[in-house]
Amino acid sequence: MLGAVHVAILGLAALSLCLSLWTIRRDVPLEWRFDVPPRIEAQGAPFFETVLDHTAPSGQAHSPAIALTDDGFDVLWFQGSEEARADVDIFAARLTRDPEGWTAAAPRRHVTRRALGAAMAPGQLVVTLGNTIENEAVPGGLYATTVSVGGWAMASVADIRMGADGPQHARKLNLSPLLNRSHLVKSPMVAYADGSYALPAYFEMGQMHGLLVRTDGQGRVRDTARMDARGLQPIQPMVVPLGARRAVAFLRDFDTARGRLLISHTEDGGQSWSRVRQTDIANPSAPVAALSLGGARILIAMNDDPARPQDLRLSLSEDGGAHWRLLHVIAPEDGALRYPMLRQLPDGDFALTYSQGTKRGIKAHVFNAAWLETL
Repeated sequence: MLGAVHVAILGLAALSLCLSLWTIRRDVPLEWRFDVPPRIEAQGAPFFETVLDHTAPSGQAHSPAIALTDDGFDVLWFQGSEEARADVDIFAARLTRDPEGWTAAAPRRHVTRRALGAAMAPGQLVVTLGNTIENEAVPGGLYATTVSVGGWAMASVADIRMGADGPQHARKLNLSPLLNRSHLVKSPMVAYADGSYALPAYFEMGQMHGLLVRTDGQGRVRDTARMDARGLQPIQPMVVPLGARRAVAFLRDFDTARGRLLISHTEDGGQSWSRVRQTDIANPSAPVAALSLGGARILIAMNDDPARPQDLRLSLSEDGGAHWRLLHVIAPEDGALRYPMLRQLPDGDFALTYSQGTKRGIKAHVFNAAWLETL
């Protein structure tokens, strides 16, 4: 009888090995060349327009993201009595443009804890929701920071497929063989030349670090690359391609005492990253938003004035982030402006959104390259 058990175990092991080898053989090797944006030229009359100004009736509204649509874009954020509480859901406001200009629909609940828990495979309790971004690789897809137990240190990243009435299917990304906890998202995805995308994420327990996550067409994690450094706590990477193989990542230091923006570089398409280091740029432990304007030109939104850390400032680099020129200052009416996101719209214009009033509301603007040229 024992011999039969041994034979069965060996047979299962052989089958598992064969299936693993078959999976490896059929996997198409990853393409590690970024989709490099062309240089953006100014066209038309300059404009800068506020298209959304939302204040939560009570509690907090925070961490907005931009999801592109056929006729405009959605602004997504989490809202509830307080960050990480059990009444927080994902809200959205749809912005559409017609010949008369931009129109913002009334904010609505977009992803609820209950609906997401029911859509998860396997089904599970979702206690609270956090940073959520568009999954640009899948129409109607989102990546959301979810918590089933504990706080952000026990968070997971949910891969969500949306339908007309909310989440249709969702599962957790497998980012760690140990518990698969303490992973979060914040920044937009990174496009590759073959049409695939990478997900910037971060780990927020123990030795904090940034991650660039490569997935396949089914959302299965194929590879991850760390952005790390001893003595620092780098999180919330914002990745900007500078060439087919080169990119820069700007990271927040979770430690508020150091007060500097962090940076890392890749020269191999994101497979590996240089040791994260401090820059000379002041930063109150806050994430930044950035995007490529083509070549070595980068537009960034950040809180880099140590005398007024509540301000959000737009700056331009012509040399891949080595030096910056201040373009425009957005000053709050009260509280602080935080958690910006920048996206380029299909028509070439830009959308900027951020939290206002120290997590009390959401604001969004649309502007064009011609406006940047006037600054």
